[in-house]
Amino acid sequence: MPTPDFAAPGTDALTLRLVTPDGLDAALGDLPQVAQAWARAQGFRAGPGAVLALPDASGGLWGALVGLGDDKARARGRFIAASAASKLPEGTYALDPATDPDLAHETALGWLLESYRFDRYASQSTAKARLVAPKGVDAERLRIIAAGEALTRDLINTPASDMGPTDLEAAAADLAERFGARMAVTKGDELLAGNLPLIHTVGRAAAADRAPRLLDLRWGDQGPKLTLVGKGVCFDTGGLNLKPGASMGLMKKDMGGAATVLGLAQMIMALGLKIRLRVLIPAVENSVSATAFRPGDILASRKGLTVENNNTDAEGRLVLADALALGAEESPDLMISMATLTGAARVAVGPDLSPFYTDADADAAAIGRAAARVADPVWRMPFHAPYEPMIEPGIADLDNAPSGGMAGSITAALFLRRFAEGTRYVHFDIYGWNPKPAPARPKGGVGMGARALLEAMPELLDLE
Repeated sequence: MPTPDFAAPGTDALTLRLVTPDGLDAALGDLPQVAQAWARAQGFRAGPGAVLALPDASGGLWGALVGLGDDKARARGRFIAASAASKLPEGTYALDPATDPDLAHETALGWLLESYRFDRYASQSTAKARLVAPKGVDAERLRIIAAGEALTRDLINTPASDMGPTDLEAAAADLAERFGARMAVTKGDELLAGNLPLIHTVGRAAAADRAPRLLDLRWGDQGPKLTLVGKGVCFDTGGLNLKPGASMGLMKKDMGGAATVLGLAQMIMALGLKIRLRVLIPAVENSVSATAFRPGDILASRKGLTVENNNTDAEGRLVLADALALGAEESPDLMISMATLTGAARVAVGPDLSPFYTDADADAAAIGRAAARVADPVWRMPFHAPYEPMIEPGIADLDNAPSGGMAGSITAALFLRRFAEGTRYVHFDIYGWNPKPAPARPKGGVGMGARALLEAMPELLDLE
């Protein structure tokens, strides 16, 4: 899909003025007479996302007003002005030079994100209004961020028929080739020989052309070591604990963690950050066949811990466990996992927030501050040690699906932490899907937490 971009600067760009209700009179008073009269006649009130095209004296288009809404409306939304990209008449627009710099930055990024369309299978109407990058904004950085987000969205939006483990491998290989990274793949029975038994167990029921595999991408030869681990369950039937049809409908997005770390990796590489980057993606399909793993099975793991499998639909933490254990063996300076892991996280915080776990207060604070700066909201959840007995079944070292249904996101995070032990570790339990259209976030696949992490990298890894 085409990567959203800014318009080339030009002298004929139409003026785009962002207006709040309490600043409306002043904004109107500064317009050319014809545009001012038109705005008053139309009863424009500067509500959130409201757009009004303004005529010039010759009957052409002078520019437009975009409403930001009042303080309450702005607190309830983000990228409000970016919705104009899909509402304005065709043309090239430039923000009023008097626009607040922070608002200009948010609007510019939001405009690129709003311009995204997934058109692989059916033509999608493209945003016809284009924005000139505002002065003072790092346009190239915003392009890179938008391109990484577009990659994530494309991967999630693609149905499992065209985004199985083989296709996810091809997407990672393409990324590696474009940026000069190295990639190794451990596939099928090689996973057993390579001591990655949980990844093999979860994916072994799939067809031969969708065999389970571990993707291992490396880039960079200087700076701190960062390892990103992304859940790559390309479709999740639930296994023998089969999901109901309604719960299976969105399971093409169960590789949203992998899609998000690939988008973040693209941002890191395109920006040339001084990082030794490693990306680990266990890519599997959780299918049903005669070779499927069963409830009650005791499973071996790379780390040596045994796992009582009490629900084959709790497979994401299993494949992540082997990948985390492998990543921890290199003692990276920071390891981050991202996964569409639990419905419990959605119950806790809904689809808009990215819940994350870390034992390091300083890391949590850095991520929180960064998230606020780039309008990528996150929420810290606790690694609550008193819940550790809930994942200790007695018959094995660990239980992948404790009974009772309480604290589901926390117990999953505690399970993963056992395999990342000894490593500075952050875990994101994301949703990866926008259930209804919002400014800069069309309905469908969406990156969550990646922009916050990118913004936090200098502080998290002490980058210059």
